[in-house]
Amino acid sequence: MRNFEGPGRSPVYAANAAVATSHPASTLVAIETLRAGGNAVDAAIAAVAVQCVVDPLMTGIGGDCFALYAPNGASVPIAIDGSGRSPAAADDAWYRENGVAIEPDSAHAVTVPGAVAAWQRLVEDHGTRSLGELLQPAIRLAEDGFPVQPRVGWDWARSIGRVASDPHAAATYLIDGRAPAVGTVVRLEKLAATLRRIAGEGARGFYEGPVAEDLVSRLRERGGLHTLEDFASAAPDVVTPISTRYRGYDVYECPPAGQGLAALMMLNVLKPFDVAGLSDLDRVHLFAEACKQGYHHRDALFGDPELQAIPVEHLLSDAWQAAAHGAIDMARAQAPVLYPEIRAELAARAHKDTVYLCVVDRDGNAISLINSIFQGFGSGILGPSSGVLLHNRGLSFRTEAGHPNTIGPSKRPMHTIIPGMLMRDGRAVAPFGVMGGHYQAMGHVELLTGLIDRGLDPQEALDAPRSFAYGGTLEVEGGLSGLVGGLRDRGHDAVAAPLPLGGGQVIWIDRAAGMLSAGSDPRKDGSALGY
Repeated sequence: MRNFEGPGRSPVYAANAAVATSHPASTLVAIETLRAGGNAVDAAIAAVAVQCVVDPLMTGIGGDCFALYAPNGASVPIAIDGSGRSPAAADDAWYRENGVAIEPDSAHAVTVPGAVAAWQRLVEDHGTRSLGELLQPAIRLAEDGFPVQPRVGWDWARSIGRVASDPHAAATYLIDGRAPAVGTVVRLEKLAATLRRIAGEGARGFYEGPVAEDLVSRLRERGGLHTLEDFASAAPDVVTPISTRYRGYDVYECPPAGQGLAALMMLNVLKPFDVAGLSDLDRVHLFAEACKQGYHHRDALFGDPELQAIPVEHLLSDAWQAAAHGAIDMARAQAPVLYPEIRAELAARAHKDTVYLCVVDRDGNAISLINSIFQGFGSGILGPSSGVLLHNRGLSFRTEAGHPNTIGPSKRPMHTIIPGMLMRDGRAVAPFGVMGGHYQAMGHVELLTGLIDRGLDPQEALDAPRSFAYGGTLEVEGGLSGLVGGLRDRGHDAVAAPLPLGGGQVIWIDRAAGMLSAGSDPRKDGSALGY
């Protein structure tokens, strides 16, 4: 139990239902939806729609969505891939021949947004309310206005360069060229009108008609290859989740093109170690070594599985785990194990902007959902009539020939956003997720080992200081700053993390006690609530 004389949060305990999000308005709407008779899916969609309004630099309807859903705690969760595809005309040779690079604020970084289509699929298949009904709280906030929360305001001020470069986005998200101050009420009337259209027409109101026409026109003005047919063909996929067994629990992730596979690989590397018995120095060193293994393979091998064979079975095999484990020296940092004929690791784009939420309802339905526009304010490209800000998820693509993640026609890029679901004995134990771009896979590992190995409660596991070894640097948060010297002695380029490493939420389901316990990351503005 935490020290009540010091700062911090307690986990929330609830007997019926619980919600955890990274924004107070989102959490409140989810609870209100549940208390009005909606189920976990209804609450999640209402909540994420609100967050697309009140946290516009982290997420939006111009982004992508993934979800894992366990109806009544079902033995295998249902996985929804709501990521968008590149234009049908996006041939990799065209980019090379024309010397076109995929830049953060480029139309070429915009894939067709998949979030709205994924929301509709979830509601139609598993909800009890219409999408139109669930969008009403978001519409009211966009029309009437919402106050800027502290972490949102801090991020907004850091990210204004992206929207300042687009006159339509600047007019929408800046006040006299500046980010709105914390507590300022912001209204997004054009976005409200678009949400009303979607509420009345369903996803078709986004992917066809005036909204699609506005977005395609703006993208083509910026040199994009997008067409109305690209938008009209957008559809989410129900996919088969992947999993590994860790300390008697089954950890489920969405399959590639998401990076959840890397989280499972890292957990497999940790299995032979007594994580609970390690010192902080040894644990951070071990995590860094496992992290390098997972991310090296992610960057070299992950891409759209419909267009490129991903060796999932091998990467989750005992043989790979043994090789990766055998390469770890607890006294010295080492190079990662190489998959046969693996390419050299290629640098990935910086990304730390996403929202994640989870809900468990009175019937035991559990959903883990994540929604993102990739970098802060995405591409910065805004539809002038629709008020829709477009993501830049295509920034993950490469343009060199032959890589699994090379851009191509109607192709999904490697994705960083990953919802998680923990199961045991065929029942859901915890929907969980960690925000923070590339950190997310490592975040899953740190959160789960905190819960399972170290016996932390949901809030303690989220509060715990984090580390991330990527791109040749080992970043450690303030609570681990005293380890920098020792980590450097072991060969790591260890530094203090310049920004908080992500955020996160989790709800633990204790069926024996008939109790839920939920936590929400203090690095964000959000909260957990239950009843």
